[in-house]
Amino acid sequence: MDILQDLESRGLIHQTTDRKGLEKHLQNNQVTLYCGFDPTADSLHIGHLVPLTMLRRFQQAGHKPIALVGGGTGMIGDPSGRSSERSLNAPEVVNGFTSKLQQQIAKLVDMESNASGNEVVARNNHDWLGKMTIIDFLRDAGKHFGINYMLAKESVSARIEQGITFTEFSYMILQSLDYLKLYEEENCTLQIGGSDQWGNITAGMELIRRSRENHDENIEVFGLTVPLITKADGTKFGKTAGNAIWLDATKTSPYEFYQFWINTDDRDVIRFIRYFTFLSVEEIAELEKEVETQPEKRVAQKRLAEVMTKTVHDEAALEQAKRITDALFSGDIKQLNVEEVEQAFKDVPNHIITREPVGLIDLLVDAKISSSKRQAREDVKNGAIYINGDRVQEMDYHVDEKDHLGNKFTVIRRGKKKYFLIQVQ
Repeated sequence: MDILQDLESRGLIHQTTDRKGLEKHLQNNQVTLYCGFDPTADSLHIGHLVPLTMLRRFQQAGHKPIALVGGGTGMIGDPSGRSSERSLNAPEVVNGFTSKLQQQIAKLVDMESNASGNEVVARNNHDWLGKMTIIDFLRDAGKHFGINYMLAKESVSARIEQGITFTEFSYMILQSLDYLKLYEEENCTLQIGGSDQWGNITAGMELIRRSRENHDENIEVFGLTVPLITKADGTKFGKTAGNAIWLDATKTSPYEFYQFWINTDDRDVIRFIRYFTFLSVEEIAELEKEVETQPEKRVAQKRLAEVMTKTVHDEAALEQAKRITDALFSGDIKQLNVEEVEQAFKDVPNHIITREPVGLIDLLVDAKISSSKRQAREDVKNGAIYINGDRVQEMDYHVDEKDHLGNKFTVIRRGKKKYFLIQVQ
């Protein structure tokens, strides 16, 4: 199976320019391709995993991928897929974001030469866009773009009624310059990206052809986009409780990352395995059978969560995420270390106490775990209160150093699922 057939079987091709020509081009050449990542935050999120994985797939097929961080285009902001203009970040902020994204990409995409000898190259488009004068921009690039041509692009036409600034209007030309620069310097002949990048990709191909003598239409350059990933329930992929799932462990902990994949809908899990993993066709077929015959075991979800957590973080982070999951399932909180407690209960209500012993009834009221002392006594009497996983039914119980995990936390549970984190200072 060649690379395009593999991508097709996984549902990863949304659009291609000249499919037959691209297929032949990939079969007959070691192709250099690129995908761009604009630094709009200090971390990539899971929506970026498909294009990152695409680079690895092409690399494994013997081609030469370039991961391009948009230190230059990130100063402007891509209007694609947006109904309003982005807020422009200060140059020092964009530079900081760029540096962090380069580090992430280096970790997630193999930057070392593989068995085929084709390494993944990391570039920053500020290296050339930052040196370009406005005269160069207008003479060398702007003259090749007709206004009508640009207005017809969806990224522009969708914003005409709401309004689009010249800054955003020019983004397409800047990204086109990336393709031209990489074509000239790296013999890059394929750009890949999300489905919202189709207009920018085809504009880049057009610039390459128009910038050649006699506007050579026979130059072999191509574009390929991956589909917009949505969930079966119609909600946007990549967010949970309204928050993005980041690849940076300090923004989304490995446990939260693991849980995101564990909670994948049965209707989505096999599709996501095809998109995001390198599992064999045979293993995917077996997992699909598990979903059909024993969905309650969530075998496919566990496999997906394991692969993705290990890929984005590492084996130690995966084992930690699994330990936290097991502890919460069993209720044995005492097996967790301080870091794991922080991950597990990052978003639960919390309350600060001193190291002095405190009566449980008073603590339940002060921490707003129970609404009143009367309710607190009822909760304790009825066996609804657990400290670090152990049920406590003593009315005169005092929380003290024996209950402080790592001398820092006490975890109280009310009922089956309501957790509260007590921080000891």
